[in-house]
Amino acid sequence: MARRPDEEYDYLFKIVLIGDSGVGKSNLLSRFTRNEFCLESKSTIGVEFATRTLQVEGRTVKAQIWDTAGQERYRAITSAYYRGALGALLVYDVTKPTTFENVSRWLKELRDHADSNIVIMLIGNKTDLKHLRAVSTEDGQSYAEKEGLSFIETSALEAINVEKAFQTILSGIYRIMSKKSLSSDDPAPASIKEGKTIAVGAPDANTKKACCSSS
Repeated sequence: MARRPDEEYDYLFKIVLIGDSGVGKSNLLSRFTRNEFCLESKSTIGVEFATRTLQVEGRTVKAQIWDTAGQERYRAITSAYYRGALGALLVYDVTKPTTFENVSRWLKELRDHADSNIVIMLIGNKTDLKHLRAVSTEDGQSYAEKEGLSFIETSALEAINVEKAFQTILSGIYRIMSKKSLSSDDPAPASIKEGKTIAVGAPDANTKKACCSSS
C-alpha cells in the first residue's frame, strides 16, 4: 500500500531507549513523539515503540523510538530489541545514584548486542527535581567523555532538552549514514526509503521490516 504524502520520508532511523526501570524512558518517548507527560505512568510491559517524522539536516527523517521495561525479567528480548538500531539513548535518573551506577552494565549489554557503529547518548533525566539531585552534571559528563558518548541532561516533565536530545542523536546518525552512502556503492538511503531499518553491517538487515503497515 502506497504511503500517503504526509508519511513520506527520506530516512527511517531506529533508536532504542535503555536504562533502569523508572528513570523516565517512557515519558521521554511520549514527550518527544506526542508532547505528553504522564505523572502516573506505569512500568512498560515488554516493548513498545512510537514514531515521529521531522527535519534533520534538511532531510525528512522518520524516527522510530523503541522503549522497553528495565526490569530484568524482560532481558530475553534483548537481541531482537537492539537489532537494526542506529542510535541508543541510555537514560539514568539524576536523583537515583544506583541508576547511574548501572549505566556501565547497560552500556556493556548495548555494545555486546548492537552494531559497533551505533550512536550512543547518555541522558541524565529528571533535572526538575533539583532538591533531590544525587548525581552531578559533572559526573555524568565525565563518564560520557570517558566512554566516548554524547551527554545531555533532560526533564521530560518540563520538556527541557528532550527535543535537543533527539535532534542531536538523529543528526549524528544522519552524518554517519551520509558518509557511508558516499563511500559505498550500496545505495543505503534508497533502502531506507523503502521503509526498512538498516542495520549497519548486518547481513539480514533487509529482512526486518521496521515500520507499522499503513491502515
